[in-house]
Amino acid sequence: MAWKSNLHGRFLPLAPLLCGVTALAACTGVSALSQPQSHPTAATASAVSTATGRAAARGGAIVVRVVTPGSAPLPGPAALLPFPGTTAFRGLGIWQPAGRLVGGEAAVYTTLLVPPGDTKRAGIAWMDTSLLSARLYSGSLSPGGGPYKYTAPVASAAASSLVSAFNGGFQMKDAHGGYYTEGRMVRPLVRGAASLVIYADGAVTVGSWGSDVTMTPSVVAVRQNLFPLVVNGQPSARATTRTWRVWGGTCPCGPRLHGSEQQWRSGLGVTADGALVYVVGPVLTPVQVADLLVRAGAVRGMELDINPSWPVFASFKPATAGGLAAPANGVRLTSTSRGPATFFDPRYNRDFVTMSARPASGSR
Repeated sequence: MAWKSNLHGRFLPLAPLLCGVTALAACTGVSALSQPQSHPTAATASAVSTATGRAAARGGAIVVRVVTPGSAPLPGPAALLPFPGTTAFRGLGIWQPAGRLVGGEAAVYTTLLVPPGDTKRAGIAWMDTSLLSARLYSGSLSPGGGPYKYTAPVASAAASSLVSAFNGGFQMKDAHGGYYTEGRMVRPLVRGAASLVIYADGAVTVGSWGSDVTMTPSVVAVRQNLFPLVVNGQPSARATTRTWRVWGGTCPCGPRLHGSEQQWRSGLGVTADGALVYVVGPVLTPVQVADLLVRAGAVRGMELDINPSWPVFASFKPATAGGLAAPANGVRLTSTSRGPATFFDPRYNRDFVTMSARPASGSR
């Protein structure tokens, strides 16, 4: 493969959705397409409304920063306005620090918000990627094909800096995409697929494969899942499709049983300045996941795992600065069936992502 000069730490442009694949049938597997080639595109400046979190493009695509190690902490997230007509709860949209501090700074903030057309609160987490380092953990079921160096449970050495962790995507037979980690192409990467990309220094971003993000020598992990859910600071056209099953089959599953569009869903996005945003809620449609991501400032976004058994986000705050993260000092983002113990369970066989405190300057 010919490498393109597109190292993280530079601005990566957001391009229109590129997807030449057919819709994902509910509860069925989809074959991956051939490995894509790099496809650089033009970029323009952008602005983000602190009141609504909605990004505004001026004359073209929104620029997304991939935060480099040692950067100054990102500006903290601004309070989120409730969606019009939704149920009012105290504290909605007000961010609270979560997890251990990193260099004396809060690296994770969380809040709750009711999505449009709903009455139940969804959880939102904002992660400062200048302070955190991402790592992809792989399981024997998802993606399969192990053994892997990084798999559940999180080891003590990693637990000493763990700040937060969250679920990955679908089983690969349903993910409509590929998986690359630990120097291995577990499943071929698919052009146009929504992709979580992690670099050698722990930098992380989200984008459409082959346009927003491409393979470079510094890429160490790519987790693809379905299609882009947020494009250029707006819910994608596919997010609003009536054939919602392209976003995965929902429970109840089985003969003569029919899933519901409103189900536990999770999603991940990236803001223009490079922060990660995670959302999860109990009765969400795909477009509601997109709406929540956009409200929190995401300009690109993807759906992660769905249904009651799989979404989980936890933050960890040990009693001492160098203490070990553990189920006892972990906190759920919201009332998911899974909790902090998930990431320390050796029986857990799915992929997930950890966000850990970056080493202090000069310690690498």
